[in-house]
Amino acid sequence: MASPQPRERPTSPSGETGDERASKRIKLDVSSPTSQDAAHKAPRPRVKGLATIKEEYLIPVPAQAARAEVADVIDDDAAEGRTAPDPASQQASQKGGRRKKQKGQNKEREFGTFSDAVRLCNSVAWTPEFSPRPCKHGDRCNALHDLRKYLKEGRRKDLEVFGGKCPVWETHGKCPAGWRCLFLSSHMKEIEHEDGRKELVLVGDASKTSGEDDEPNEARPGVMNIVPPRVKLDLSRKKVNLDKSDKYLEWLAKDTEMYRKHYNKGKDDVEESMDYRAQYVEPPLKPSEKRRIYFGRETPVLAPLTTQGNLPFRRLCVELGAQLTYSEMALGLPLLQGQKADWTLMRAHESEITPPRFTPSGPIAQGYDNSKDLKFGVQITASAPWIAIKSAETLTRFLPHLRLLDVNCGCPIDMVFKSGAGSALLDTPAKLERMIRGMNVVSGDVPITAKIRMGVRDDKHTAQKLIERLAFGGADMRDQLGAPGCAAVTLHGRTRQQRYTKAADWGYIAECAAQIKLFNETKSDLADTIRETEENTLPNGGHMYFVGNGDCYSHVEYFDHLENARVDSVMIGRGAIIKPWIFEEIEKGQYLDKSASERLTYIEKFVRYGMEAWGSDELGLNYTRRFLLEFLSFFNRYIPIGLLEYLPPSLNERPPAYRGRNDLETLLASKNYKDWIKISEMFLGPAPSEFKFQPKHKSNSYEIEAEG
Repeated sequence: MASPQPRERPTSPSGETGDERASKRIKLDVSSPTSQDAAHKAPRPRVKGLATIKEEYLIPVPAQAARAEVADVIDDDAAEGRTAPDPASQQASQKGGRRKKQKGQNKEREFGTFSDAVRLCNSVAWTPEFSPRPCKHGDRCNALHDLRKYLKEGRRKDLEVFGGKCPVWETHGKCPAGWRCLFLSSHMKEIEHEDGRKELVLVGDASKTSGEDDEPNEARPGVMNIVPPRVKLDLSRKKVNLDKSDKYLEWLAKDTEMYRKHYNKGKDDVEESMDYRAQYVEPPLKPSEKRRIYFGRETPVLAPLTTQGNLPFRRLCVELGAQLTYSEMALGLPLLQGQKADWTLMRAHESEITPPRFTPSGPIAQGYDNSKDLKFGVQITASAPWIAIKSAETLTRFLPHLRLLDVNCGCPIDMVFKSGAGSALLDTPAKLERMIRGMNVVSGDVPITAKIRMGVRDDKHTAQKLIERLAFGGADMRDQLGAPGCAAVTLHGRTRQQRYTKAADWGYIAECAAQIKLFNETKSDLADTIRETEENTLPNGGHMYFVGNGDCYSHVEYFDHLENARVDSVMIGRGAIIKPWIFEEIEKGQYLDKSASERLTYIEKFVRYGMEAWGSDELGLNYTRRFLLEFLSFFNRYIPIGLLEYLPPSLNERPPAYRGRNDLETLLASKNYKDWIKISEMFLGPAPSEFKFQPKHKSNSYEIEAEG
């Protein structure tokens, strides 16, 4: 595919380039209600932080309310990491007595309970009525075994959305939810035997694929990287042998202690005067030759996003043109402990393991095999080298479809930072280097990358020094060990202290890009001369890719960053949640004024993909509802470009109160949680009375509770 060329900003009649009225740059499919005289009115000036909506769509509000609307700054930390616990909710739970310990990504948030009124035993959940499997719990089982009683009393009645037909069964010819499916009537029947008995049976192949596996929902159509429950159980019992990590960590502990003694010895300490280099012992393992990767103008990247970066959303973005995706950030220690919640994040859709839709050329693509590449990478974070190293060996052993393994060094959330992980690694470069080196040794042919921020504090930017260390290694280590082997670095143009309160600094990103270009030239020279014997420590033939991240919200900004910041590619986070078709805009090189009905189609696709990923039973549907509401909490912030006075749109601009070009467009722009619930009920039916939803945004810290 030919690369889309960047579109230059048009020149105004006065000869100035920059923002221009949207009406001059896009042909709308909906005519404006204003008269010709109004169309010739002089444009209003653009105000920083305020989206300039065309006057005909504005809703008059009191001045005080308008100022509050503009002043409201949405905290988007949760898009990148886990949120901090709410003290008020903690106190409330403590007053109510002992609280059951929660597990998973967002254990500080309450979502209510949503399950069947009576639990159906797994021994009968996927089998014909008269042919149940033996129940392993026997008489001690407290679940229901009477199928007809379950269908009558243990579940709510079938849903009427989608015409009452199960979307999963219609697409794949089978439904993993079995008898628990809330569209059951579309794929079950009652047959009469010769003896007159009537038996309920499922239509299609609803049997489990893993024998006596009590987790049949693990196997889902089109879902890859499913790790068997026995592996997670072995991890939890510490029965998985990680030989490579153990050998390397044993060497690392001895080498670190020797290094510490040498550089902390006193001036008069004669016994310890021997030079560290003379005592140095080669590590027991060397990095293997890594599979080459590629980042370029053809590869817009979907950022790793906690909660919002789930499998159905990534699948939607791939369909719209995303060429690279990442899992949600997982914590290394829970992975090593076999925790199901974190291993679930490692799953990918089959569309993510297909080769990207381009064939790059040029010097940096030399040796790169596009046909063997895929789109899906995994991101983890860890607070200690041993966790990162063992996680790398475990992930690359049990995940067959893995493009790269990324280390999160930018998560600003307190819970992660205080543990010594995430952006805390920015202030411990030596520890981070040990992580990258060790992971590179044990990860086989899977490349290792890192995502960083400019620094921890606003007054101290450390990214440039850190990038140099990731490129070459620390001055005391590079002679013995070579380069750490970091294949790519992604820089988010903010500090931890800034969170999301200021615009991303693309000027600083450009400085780092120039630095990396110089490093790549230096590394190429080293690879040709003295580093020839250590070529396996230089990724991509000596080329470290550099990706910029922050506030990209249009194809204009994307190509502007490629041309002016000179990054290899751009990673898109919040812009993709608000406007998933940004990847399509980049591919076509033009603005796309999506109608409200088109945007509703994306919501419907997300729901269908959610049911395929999580199930069409009570639990799966409400997981889909929960993550859809998370999606809508960002999706409502999209302002149709046909309503804007100026382009390009800005991610950080907030609109005044406005109405859409039709009722559906107005509904999709609503910030009212009750409207989000209404939208979810279009495709998922009425929300159960027990269902709760708490938005991550601090400015929307209310609790969403569906009305019974």
